[in-house]
Order: sequence, then structure tokens, then C-alpha cells
Amino acid sequence: MPDRVVDYLVRAVAAAGTRHVFGVDGANIEDLYDAIFDARAEVTGVIAKHEFSAATMADGYARTSGRLGVVAATSGGGAMNLVAGLAESFASRVPVLALVGQPPTAQEGGGAFQDTSGKADTIDATALFATISRFCARVTDPAELPTLVTAAITAARRGGPAVLLLPKDIQQAVCDHPYVPPAPPEHHRDHAAFERVRERLIEARRVGKVTVIVGDQVARDDARVEFAELAAVLDASVGVAPDAKDAFDNTDPGFRGVAGTMGHPDMVAALRSATLCLLVGTALPVTARAGLDDAVGETEVVSIGAVRPHPLALHAHSTDLAADLAELAAGFTAGFTADPPARPPATASPAILDVPAADGPGPRYRQVVETLDRALPEETDVFADAGNTGASVVHHLRVPRGGRFVVALGMGGMGYAFGGGIGSAFARGRRTVVVAGDGAFYMHGMEVHTAVEYDLPVTFVVLNNNAHAMCVTREQLYYRNRYSFNRFRRTELGDGIAAMFPGLPVRSVRRSEELADAFACCLAVSGPAFLSIECDPDEIPPFVPFLSALEATPREAVSLSRSASSPHPSPETLRRNQ
Repeated sequence: MPDRVVDYLVRAVAAAGTRHVFGVDGANIEDLYDAIFDARAEVTGVIAKHEFSAATMADGYARTSGRLGVVAATSGGGAMNLVAGLAESFASRVPVLALVGQPPTAQEGGGAFQDTSGKADTIDATALFATISRFCARVTDPAELPTLVTAAITAARRGGPAVLLLPKDIQQAVCDHPYVPPAPPEHHRDHAAFERVRERLIEARRVGKVTVIVGDQVARDDARVEFAELAAVLDASVGVAPDAKDAFDNTDPGFRGVAGTMGHPDMVAALRSATLCLLVGTALPVTARAGLDDAVGETEVVSIGAVRPHPLALHAHSTDLAADLAELAAGFTAGFTADPPARPPATASPAILDVPAADGPGPRYRQVVETLDRALPEETDVFADAGNTGASVVHHLRVPRGGRFVVALGMGGMGYAFGGGIGSAFARGRRTVVVAGDGAFYMHGMEVHTAVEYDLPVTFVVLNNNAHAMCVTREQLYYRNRYSFNRFRRTELGDGIAAMFPGLPVRSVRRSEELADAFACCLAVSGPAFLSIECDPDEIPPFVPFLSALEATPREAVSLSRSASSPHPSPETLRRNQ
């Protein structure tokens, strides 16, 4: 049987070092799965429960391994369901290749089912995906496939998704071209700006203190060792962006905690005492600089990384931080009048934000996260989802040595962590812990099925407060707590999951004294496990905007009690708000 376009695509995926293709099967992508079956010794096809989760699996796979993530989906609704996941990869510059089936070419514009050709008043998939990708093309001739595949993989490796739209007849067509892998991406450095950054660091180190805020590019470029050497030679205070907790040892004496909305007060003090602020691998978006704008504005800022920062800064473009930080550190002592002092041992963890006392059901967020912290083995990877749960994990958790930490803040989409953690577990084979709220679980938590199907080492930790709790908090703080659209009827998630998946280790926690044993049980197994923890929907998380709002609002003007809001808005309330 001659090779088809889909066989060529599978060869390209395998040659890129990718061993898994994530997706949901369907009529207009089934030929690709047929080719994957023939190449099963090299590539495994993984069927997700939803295309969003398949896209986030590809994202998580790429984000923690450095390899190309690949997602495949059929046309119509399957293609549309990819959009939010690919948008996260676009915003966070994650290399993902999306292979999207389309109806046969002859049917385009002729009333084809799930037609997205842009003809005859149909949705134009090329225009749609072009807005959330670094490269997008519809393959119209098998002869153009080698050029388009090379262009797509090259674009994705520069940071972000690439999309190939594949009509069914094109997938089945003969393609007798040999596959030639694209050249590895060239790394770029702005040499002149790099030297100016070096000069400013040497001068700042001579006369004062340097504070560094590090972003996730350090971990993605596998530059953690090189960054640690630079931080030591600078004797710098180091803060991390919320999505970069794994970029620097959280127990290092120079660690000042997380910067931004979920951050630590020590970061403000470190910036105010600094002669110069160095940004490494971060654009310093609002999530990483909230509460720091005044301090950043009063301090000279220099930057090195793939993306120019939002604050005014002297920026040196770098797509290979491992090489550039090593060079920066190695040549640095020549600029000192004396050797830098030895780092003192760590004396304390970063200061914790004070939150109002809560008296609702279950353990407090801090108890949950700190107990999890003590239970995590080294080299465990952690994926935190959005909302109050994510804010608490970012603030309180120390990343295990050798582990990765991911919170998807590009789009901040709820439910990302389920697919992202599963994709990462496929890539790294590590114990992976997904921490999410029940709201995120209701969106994409049925990917637990995928972890069970493939016996993956993923522990799912769901904090169940029967609410979209961050929205409840916003109703309380910003809308006078007059109603709640965001409280749910009580559910027993642990019991439900145990019934659905006989044999899956499942624990349900309602009291803080049950936490340690439950974590020990769910982390000790070789395959998947599920842990449901009852929490208080009215607890305020360690989230700077909420705490600032509380400080600015008279206590009598806002009530944080459940009695002030009904679990569901009344019909009268709904009519008033329409």
C-alpha cells in the first residue's frame, strides 16, 4: 500500500521526537488514526473526552518536556472545541501542532456536513485558527505537504501553536515524498543589548542590591541551573512569576516568593531596596506585577528573554536562556572589585499574606496546601487550576525538588490542569498532581477517565466548595453580597468518582485531621488516584486584589457570611437583573 498524506504526517510527528498524539476521533480525522495504528511502535494515539482537553494535553506534554505537542481533531464542533486550548498555547508560547480534519474538497461550499471552508457563507477555519496560531494553512495538494509541514513545525518551535487543515480526500491521497526533518531552530540573541544589560548588572552589583523576577522561560529552556548560578553570583533576591515557581529553588536563601496577584509581601520590600530589577524570561504581565507597579516604577529595570516586558526596560532578546545566562554568570566576577559574599543559610520562608478567618466547612486552603507540600515526593510535577484553589496553591506550595509546576495563566481557562497534567504524565512518566476546584472539575474533570484508561501516575485533588468560589468572593466584595449566581447544590464528588471507577483509589476529606492520611494514600499508588476535599466557599484566598479590596472597604459594608446570600438567585432576582 503506498504511503498516504496521513502516513507522512505520522512520520513527521515521530521524527520530531513526539510519541503521543492527543485528540478525539471522528469521520474527517479517522484516516490519521489509521496511520497511527500502523505506526504504533513509534506513536501512540490517545483519545480524550473533549477536544479542549486534548489540546491542553498536547500543551502540558510540550510545556514540561520541551518536545512538540500534537493534537488531532475532526471538523465542525471538534475543530471549534480546540479553540480555547490552542489560545492558551498561543498566549503562553507553547509549541503545539494541531492537525484538523475537514470535509472532502469536492464538497466545500456545497452543503457539506461541518463545512468550514469559508465558501458559500460557511465558517472560515483558516481565518479562525490564524488568529490563535503562529502558522495556519489548508493543505490543498499533497505535493505542497512537505513545505507546509516544515513551516508548521518550525513556527511551533518558535513558540506557539501551528495548524494544518486537512480535507479528508487530501489525507487519503498518495504522498511519495521522503520526510526531511526541518533544521533545529536557530537561537537568537541581541548581542549589543546583552552587553548593556551586563554592564548595568555589574554597576548595580557594585553599588547596591539586585532583585530578580524570573519567568517560566527559564524552566522551559532548561536553564534552572544556569539561573541559580547567576542569582548566586549576583547575591540577588529572587522572586518568581506565578507560573514560574519551578524556575528557582523555593528553599534557596535568596527566594522572596511569588510576585503579583498571588504573591508575597517580601517581594515589595525586595524591590524597594534594590538598585536594579532584572527580569529573566518574563514579560511581567499584570498577574506577575499587581501590587508591584509603584516599586517597579521607582526602580531601574533590565530584562533578558524571548518576550519584551510590559514595564519600561532595557531588554536583551534571548531565545536560549541556558546558554546566555551561563555566559552572563561565568564572566560576571570580572566586573566585581571583590568576590561576592557567600549566601547565608535560609532563615525563613517568604512572608504569608494574612487572610480573614473563615469558619465554614472543611479544612482551610492553607492547611490543605501545606499538608500536600509535606506529602509530595521529590520530582513530583504539580498542575494547579484557576480560581481560589489555584491562588492558594501558587501562594503556599513549595515546588518539590526536580519537579515541574504549571499554572496556565495565558488564558486562565478553568479545567486546563486536568488535560495538562495528563499530557505531562505521558511525556515525563512522573507522579503528577492536579489540584483544581469543583468548578474546574465540572468543566473538564471527566478526563479522569483518560488517566484511568491509560493507568497514568496522576493524583487528582479536587477542593469541593460547591461553588465557583472566586466568583462568590467577587460577588461579596464588589457587588454588596446581595445575591449569588455561583453557589451550587451540595455534591459528594468522591463518592461519585468511586462509583464510576471501581478499583480507583478515592478518598473524601471533610476534616483537617484527615488530610495527611488521605494524601499519603493517594500518592503511594502507582497509577491514578482521586481525592475530594470539602472546603468553605466563603474563605478568602491569598489573592492581593481581594485583600486590597477588603482593606479599602468598611467592614460593615460587606458581609462574608453564607447567610447574606441564598444558594441560588430567586426568580425575582433573576428578573430584576435581566
